[in-house]
Amino acid sequence: MSDTELSDTRRRILDAAETLFTEHGFEATTLRQITGRAQVNLAAVNYHFGSKEALIQELFRRRLTWLNERRLEALDRLETEAHGAPLKPSKIVDAFFGVAVNMAADREGGGRTFMRLLGRTYTEPSEFVRGFLASEYSEAVGRFKAALFKALPDVPQEEILWRFHFMIGAMAYAISGADALSIVGETPVDDSAIDALYPRLMSFLLGGLRAPLPALAAAPKPGRKPRTRRAA
Repeated sequence: MSDTELSDTRRRILDAAETLFTEHGFEATTLRQITGRAQVNLAAVNYHFGSKEALIQELFRRRLTWLNERRLEALDRLETEAHGAPLKPSKIVDAFFGVAVNMAADREGGGRTFMRLLGRTYTEPSEFVRGFLASEYSEAVGRFKAALFKALPDVPQEEILWRFHFMIGAMAYAISGADALSIVGETPVDDSAIDALYPRLMSFLLGGLRAPLPALAAAPKPGRKPRTRRAA
């Protein structure tokens, strides 16, 4: 078998697994379903990946590597332009979440399917997948957390971490394909248009980041006056 054929077989297995995991979840999807959709034999999965867990890792790695590289490139560019000054929180948010939303708009290259699968990992926890994603995200998330800490020096770092956590959850749910809009409204709403989703989601995320501090975070330390300013 030629290198081109090997590459095509590997790609077809990954594409099939990505679609099936998105539709049915990690536990419910079997290797036989994947090989059937990819039109390969079971031995091909063992040859290329070795196990279902290794297949899942490679599936995420092939997309997340690109995604996080683009995020870090955007952050590097912003920090270079800022010449050491703190970045505007809105620019940090756009660099991290905007790249992901744009990836979700890619229907032809599989970006939309992958981002829906990624969103599903937040609604259907898997310790194995969560642990792997934490490792893959560590560099990018660490850089963006540091940028937010620098941009918001008057906001407790713990509060920033909570808000970043909420923001990731909101983005994941928004692009997961979950039909929640049918629950909150009687009039059908088209949630497939990324050009409309993007500004709505960015506005929501920034609103959460800029919200007044909660009482537990805003409580003054002994000898200090309480803050009245907003978070950003």
